[in-house]
Amino acid sequence: MSFRSFIDQLITDKLLTEIEDPVSPKHDLVRIAGDKKPALFRNVGGHRVAVNILSSRDALCRALHVRRADLVKYLASVGMDGEIKLVSDSPTKEITEKPDLSKLPIITHFKNDPAPYITAGVLITELDGVTNASIHRLMVIGKDKLAARLVAPRHTYLLHKKALDRGEELPVAIAIGLDPTILFAVSTRVPDGMEFLYASALLGEPLEVFECENGIKVPHCEIVLEGYIGDETAHEGPFVDITGTYDRVRSEPVIRLTGTCHRKDPIYHAIVPSGEEHKLLMGVPYEPRIFAAVSGVCDAKNVVLTKGGCCYFNSMVQIEKRTEGDAKNAILAAFAAHPSLKNVVVVDPDIDIYDPNDVEFAIATRVLGDRDILTITNVRGSSLDPSSAPDGTTTKIGVDATMPLGREDEFRRVVR
Repeated sequence: MSFRSFIDQLITDKLLTEIEDPVSPKHDLVRIAGDKKPALFRNVGGHRVAVNILSSRDALCRALHVRRADLVKYLASVGMDGEIKLVSDSPTKEITEKPDLSKLPIITHFKNDPAPYITAGVLITELDGVTNASIHRLMVIGKDKLAARLVAPRHTYLLHKKALDRGEELPVAIAIGLDPTILFAVSTRVPDGMEFLYASALLGEPLEVFECENGIKVPHCEIVLEGYIGDETAHEGPFVDITGTYDRVRSEPVIRLTGTCHRKDPIYHAIVPSGEEHKLLMGVPYEPRIFAAVSGVCDAKNVVLTKGGCCYFNSMVQIEKRTEGDAKNAILAAFAAHPSLKNVVVVDPDIDIYDPNDVEFAIATRVLGDRDILTITNVRGSSLDPSSAPDGTTTKIGVDATMPLGREDEFRRVVR
């Protein structure tokens, strides 16, 4: 399924709002769209712009063709055994031209943003035959230059460092408007170089890629920007991240663009910073990792990273407890699987982990603070958490909200 065919399906199913009136890409688009319901703006400086395309679990499940209740188990079961097929042509190459970012409807999201940002661009790099694909925020600093936030020690950062150590520039391509399944795949933490193989496995068919002028291979999409990352740096930020607060300004590498190609009348995809789509793509890929880790120590049933926790910091873990201590083992496994995780609540199968009220009920009726709350101090947290210490450390809390074994009849609710 292509990006535009997924949008067409959302239109057919009446799940997407279409805005025909002219809208400015500076502040107005985000104000009108909000951060939840899918929307297609048909006239943003003469361009089409789609936002909030994967802004709910139901939308993601629609893209992956899986039931919501089965999402985590399905994702945990998919391997990296896909296939990549190199093709000679692509609809993405309908129009080829020199790079000029002013011709794209790149969004300035909020009034204190320093510049427009590309937020749904998948940065694809390759060095020594190893490919990496991941989403990076990209700040416009010129008609053919972008400042890219590269997080150490993640794969793009390491590839760039390796190229610089050789005295080389790192070739890159930025793909915008990808099949939503591919977008989700590249958001997932998989072994280095396996993003496209994982995408193919999720698609259930070979992933077609075509080669750019600089040698980078890219899946079919709406827009491709290609270029190089060298040793030039620029100030990047501040940028609104998943907490809805501004991240700090940093000195980051600059991407020098050398070419662009796109479909006729391309649809530009923008992810609203701190919006539901941003949180879902940041957090949900960690759920199968947590599920797999917890399954290694006890009988895991389901995992969710909650909306209230920015889909990143707070997790609900559902287990079938076999022995006392299973819940605390599950807590430790969850923290190990997702180092940025801050709070974990473990519940029994009778608790609906998608319902905050049900989880609160479990905490209210099944938790004794001195027995069931685990506190871990001075551990690595997330730089995105404004409450973390300047050195990035934090305090993590795990809550065992399960029933004591042998006393289940005292805790189960009456069935009406």
